[in-house]
Amino acid sequence: MRIAIVTDAWHPQPNGVVRVLSSLHDRLAAVRHDLLVIAPDSFRTIPCPTYPEIPLAIGAGRAVTARLDAFRPQAVHIATEGPLGWAARRHCLRRGWPFTTAYHTKFPQYLHARTRLPLSWLYGIVRHFHAPSSAAMVPSHSVYEELSQQGFANLRHWSHGVDTAVFRPQGKAAFDFPRPIFLYVGRVTIDKNLPAFLDLPLDGTKVVVGSGPQRDALIRRYPDAKFIVAHGDVQLSSYFSAADVFVFPSRTDTFGLVMLEALASGVPVAAFPVAGPLDVLSKASPDHPVGVLDEDLAAAARRALSLSPADCRAYAERFSWDAVVEQFLGYLAPIGCVGGQKSL
Repeated sequence: MRIAIVTDAWHPQPNGVVRVLSSLHDRLAAVRHDLLVIAPDSFRTIPCPTYPEIPLAIGAGRAVTARLDAFRPQAVHIATEGPLGWAARRHCLRRGWPFTTAYHTKFPQYLHARTRLPLSWLYGIVRHFHAPSSAAMVPSHSVYEELSQQGFANLRHWSHGVDTAVFRPQGKAAFDFPRPIFLYVGRVTIDKNLPAFLDLPLDGTKVVVGSGPQRDALIRRYPDAKFIVAHGDVQLSSYFSAADVFVFPSRTDTFGLVMLEALASGVPVAAFPVAGPLDVLSKASPDHPVGVLDEDLAAAARRALSLSPADCRAYAERFSWDAVVEQFLGYLAPIGCVGGQKSL
């Protein structure tokens, strides 16, 4: 099947959206689907305002049109609501092609935190983007309910997986800091609520692995914390494994793939009892907990120290990428006729 994936988030950006899309791409290619990825690395870009690490493609509308027409896709998936996503959406509507979309990031909350624009306006823009989609894929039940209440239609639940061959228990040697080690991995941005982690009165060491626009300010504000950037999955997976507890302070994530990566590494999770953590940890047995959810995040982190690494690993192994890919393919909307010829 010829599948076009249009995304404003792609390598070398280090974030969960890229992780999901690249994992999906590799598994689709492995079973011989013909893929076209339209991403910012092929276009002239400018830094995203307030988040310069993210490049935004500019003036790409005609090129997106030309690439899609030349590829003659049998299905189009628009993964993000950025400039490339909007350009692909316009082209599909002009051609009368059905397409699917995904809601990976709570952009309304993120933009509201940065700009203070009314959430109702921001939700309205994102709702308009997804309205023509044949299936707007969302990663969790909580996000499904939230968007339903905001008037979104055509929502479909699409879970995420974790690569348990990459993320696995490897011992604790990667960190030589006083223990216990409380770890955060992810973007260092305002929506991740990192001060809620870094302010906690915890013994041992707090470690932040990641980059983003808040990093320099947080380094100055929290000189006792360790700030690290991982170079590649091999190094990143060793950092996960070396932690004692993974602390996830975000209150606005749609899913939180890093929690699954921590669990696959045998590291329990401490988080607030909000969407994202609730969804990721919801299937764990009460007799074999893999995380602690509490509005007192310090108490959650301390209690998580006693949880079983083996239980964490076993739980993560239930999140199969094969099921994720099968679900994705089932949601795709076939384009019946492309360029005057029947799709094959």
